[in-house]
Amino acid sequence: MIARRLRASLRGWGGVGAMAAACAAALVLALLLPLSDPRGQTGLGGRGTARGAQARAEKCTDPQDESLAPSGADGPSIDAIKARPDRRLIVGVDQNSYHWGYRDPNNPRAGSDLEGFDIDLVHAIARDILGDPDAVQFRAIPTDQRIPALRNGTVDMVVRTMTITCDRLRQVAFSAPYFRTGQQVLAPAGSTIRGYDKTLAGKRVCAAAGSTAHDRLAADRREGRPAPSVSVTTVPNQLDCLVRLQLGEVDAVVTDGALAASQAAQDPTVELKGDTFTTEYYGVAMQRGSEDLVRRVNRVLADYREDGWRRSYDRWLAATLGPDSPSEDPPTARYGRPT
Repeated sequence: MIARRLRASLRGWGGVGAMAAACAAALVLALLLPLSDPRGQTGLGGRGTARGAQARAEKCTDPQDESLAPSGADGPSIDAIKARPDRRLIVGVDQNSYHWGYRDPNNPRAGSDLEGFDIDLVHAIARDILGDPDAVQFRAIPTDQRIPALRNGTVDMVVRTMTITCDRLRQVAFSAPYFRTGQQVLAPAGSTIRGYDKTLAGKRVCAAAGSTAHDRLAADRREGRPAPSVSVTTVPNQLDCLVRLQLGEVDAVVTDGALAASQAAQDPTVELKGDTFTTEYYGVAMQRGSEDLVRRVNRVLADYREDGWRRSYDRWLAATLGPDSPSEDPPTARYGRPT
């Protein structure tokens, strides 16, 4: 029954809409992918390795500025990666976010290749650390499993539209920021919803567990904001919200504006409503204690902002975010712990 309803809701999308349907189906497979190393190897760090880690999180006010100064030196975390028999970086990513991390059904190699803005960055990191941009083992992880995957040591890093926050800095380490965005509302084009405001009164709103959108909604609901009687549907993965919206099971989605713009590009029957109402920054997340890896990623990002970031942005995001987007330039890096 659900499958029939989904097919009906996707009629008329054309090629881009078919991709969204494929993504929804792929989500089921993504949730079944193992989050453990098939060779039985442990990940980086582990219990007790957070000594001297980056987070002065108890004093955190500007989380995007709390990372470590760049360095090209190897250390125990990078040595562990290079010591693997197949010398591969293990990275948690999304495989269902259009133009961020996804498989394009119109690409003849889509069955095996992930592509998108986040995926380009992963290849740049692998090239620097291992000398091979394809020396990567991708792990598809849902939104609410990003931090557990790192803390379990089953991935070396997460590059998955992950916002740097003070709370997350208490649990994982982050690179300097590589992308600026903010929370925004996505709703059907004909909806009376105008944004994150009183027009959400009595509406059903969807957000992914473990996301900054979900945290903001939970905090605001306790204060009766942005409108009374807002009900929140929580799902494991952000793409689930788009599917719920297409099925008419929710009235709106709250998510990062950059992700919402990509979803609106998938489905012309939905659109962004209002402006972004927060300012947030994506970072590469790693285990606390892996200071050499954090510094190395920051060095890669320093080079990438100068050579690579713009090409990737123009290829994947410029068309969907439009001209004069606040996201159109890479954010400036400020290092809270330079030594």
